[in-house]
Amino acid sequence: MLQLEEIITDTSRLFVGDAVPDLYFHDTYVKNIKPVYAVALPKTHDEVKALVQFAIEKDLVIIARGAGTGVAGAQVPIQGNELIIDVHLMDKIIELDEETLTLTVEPGVLVGDIHDYVEKKGYFYPPDPASKHSTIGGNVATNAGGLRAVKYGTTRDYVREMTVVLSNGEEMTLGSLNIKSSSGYDLKDLFIGSEGTLGITTNIRLKLVPLPKANVTILQAFETVQQATEATLEILKSGADPSGVELFERSALYYAEQNLGYPLKSQVGEAYLMISLDGNDQTELDHRIELVESVTSELILESHVLTADEAKKNWALRDNILLGLTKFTEFELLDEVVPINKFAELIESTKAMQDKNGLNVLNFGHAGDGNVHTLLMKDDLTEDQWTERRAALLKDLYQKVDELGGLPSAEHGIGIVKKDYMDTMTKDINLDYMRQIKRVFDPDNRLNPGKVF
Repeated sequence: MLQLEEIITDTSRLFVGDAVPDLYFHDTYVKNIKPVYAVALPKTHDEVKALVQFAIEKDLVIIARGAGTGVAGAQVPIQGNELIIDVHLMDKIIELDEETLTLTVEPGVLVGDIHDYVEKKGYFYPPDPASKHSTIGGNVATNAGGLRAVKYGTTRDYVREMTVVLSNGEEMTLGSLNIKSSSGYDLKDLFIGSEGTLGITTNIRLKLVPLPKANVTILQAFETVQQATEATLEILKSGADPSGVELFERSALYYAEQNLGYPLKSQVGEAYLMISLDGNDQTELDHRIELVESVTSELILESHVLTADEAKKNWALRDNILLGLTKFTEFELLDEVVPINKFAELIESTKAMQDKNGLNVLNFGHAGDGNVHTLLMKDDLTEDQWTERRAALLKDLYQKVDELGGLPSAEHGIGIVKKDYMDTMTKDINLDYMRQIKRVFDPDNRLNPGKVF
């Protein structure tokens, strides 16, 4: 049997037992993380295969990990004695194929680096999670969405082909370069969003589109969240075709302004929309700007068409809401999703839950696709108070999401953090068939067990 040191010969890429760095034992939402057998950082597909074979022979559980930016605990060891396969050093952009409009990458490439690389060459990879330092492998594992999902869709819509290593050490190619397929089951889409429970991704071929020639951001201020969500529905119905519609509350924005040291362009009202439009014809884009402002005119306090510099600074504020919060308080970030016409009702219900449970709640999110990011704030609560009140509010919140026809996760995944809510909000027959699929691909329950369901 090969030893780990024979598979990963570079000692800087292998940590066994007590030598495992502390970073693998810290997570925002999961406490008291257990020791692991080892952490290995492969650089090649063959090293991943050999590591899986080693785990089989030693009967170890495997967790695949990327940049560690997940917020659902999917990358966290929960049993002890796991082998963590950290693929963030598999970070090569392999090939841009301009004939098939695809980009082949390894799973450790950062999504922000993908954007930079293709845009310099006149192409566009639309999925745009706020965490630009997340890996593309992690994005595939959770079917990440982001800011442009309302027009362009999620990660799932841009994966043409992927190579995975299965729990028995076999490799499989899923999908193909073909744009259409009616040729058997779509196994690729089954693996996307599976959070490392079915296989380990080692190679991904992404679909690209031509880079839009023009884009603009409109910032609108509203007196209430209800008016902002009404405006969102009017924009979506108008034919303006926004690439993104982001909503955030004044109370959430405060922390980003403090962190970055400058204010939002608008300082009136309690809720804001940032609407992004893109296209290839400036005249047509100007018409769509007028359309947005026309259909929202009776709801807004004010509207600003931002310059390029203003847009960059104001989007940075939106992206820094969480980073700003980390400097002020502990919090829990959620990513529930409801039908877009229920977006306002869900946010309004969190205010009643806040009062009922004595816990400060903030909201922002992707109004254009119904994805709410609810933030539960610890503030000055004791650990016992925080634990008790958070559990009570989460129970109320997910019950409301379920009543509205929503789901516990839109883009972050279930992991371990939302597992109980996944169980209560999903029909038994659905969970049963998911578990049967898991057993087909991972009969020994070796890949990230105890996650999702």
